[in-house]
Amino acid sequence: MFKLIPNFSLRHNNSFGIDVCANYWLTISEVKDLDEAMTKYPHLREETKMIIGGGSNLLFLSDFDGVILSPDFCGYEISYQDDLVIELEVGAGVEWDDFVEYCVEHGWYGVENLSLIPGKVGAAPVQNIGAYGVEAEQVIVKVNGFNLETSELESYTREQCQFSYRSSIFKEKMLNRFMVTSVVFRLQKRGELVSEYGDLNRVMKELGEPSLKNAREAVIQIRRSKLPDPKILGNAGSFFRNPVLSAREAASLADFLPGLPLYPTSGKEVKVAAGFLIDHAGWKGRRLGRAAVHDRQALVLVNLGGATGAEILELSMAIQQDIFEKYGVVLEREVQVVE
Repeated sequence: MFKLIPNFSLRHNNSFGIDVCANYWLTISEVKDLDEAMTKYPHLREETKMIIGGGSNLLFLSDFDGVILSPDFCGYEISYQDDLVIELEVGAGVEWDDFVEYCVEHGWYGVENLSLIPGKVGAAPVQNIGAYGVEAEQVIVKVNGFNLETSELESYTREQCQFSYRSSIFKEKMLNRFMVTSVVFRLQKRGELVSEYGDLNRVMKELGEPSLKNAREAVIQIRRSKLPDPKILGNAGSFFRNPVLSAREAASLADFLPGLPLYPTSGKEVKVAAGFLIDHAGWKGRRLGRAAVHDRQALVLVNLGGATGAEILELSMAIQQDIFEKYGVVLEREVQVVE
């Protein structure tokens, strides 16, 4: 059963709380719903289409002249398991943190460090979400979905997803052309906790012995202490990606900025903390009109109330220019701007 709503306000469907509208909002819970909707309302076929999960990584600059597709595929299904691993297929419409909680409750390792990340399961492979030393690509086996151009069901293996830092084929080549319906995750029954990142190990020790439950609780406590609740203060989490530099560039920058956090990658490059650069440049807590840099986490830009997407974008561009002028580093947006 599909649900079509014309002239739909997106204010509560983007975490910045930008007050814009879409021509149509189409919720579907089965693949056949899409064809039924297009058959019943053929004019929808000509509309520009955009896929939204939780809307937690979007910045709208204006009304959307088209139809928003909202995948509402739910449920969990075990596709394989043995004594060591379990492969779990999860519907794209499941809330991401509900999925993480489900895994922790069942004693399955792999996604506990990704606790409290907003959004839906279907967005996880698109954005290749990550936190505290773990990225979604490490646990994804396969992504299933529907190709809007060919009207065919397709599956992508981990390799075919072309994962990279906060990106994938679904965010680049297949953006708004492929609708994720479910994701298959491989989780460990006897895994090891990843706790070397930031304050995670310290907070987990304060909670007691190392465990899945304490790892999740530690991540939740840290995130809540640093990140604003988008239901209270509009934001999209980290607005910028951590810059990836050569080892030589990173070392030179660290000499110039003592204390700069460095995160070696699997290759010869090094990620540097964008938040540290923004904070060091004096942007934390600064505002521009109704947009501001959060006073506890410099990576987060917030809507102070009634801000337009253009105001938030203007603030982000001012930060980018300043960081480049001060440190010679190009900051790339993690957030997708919708014009």
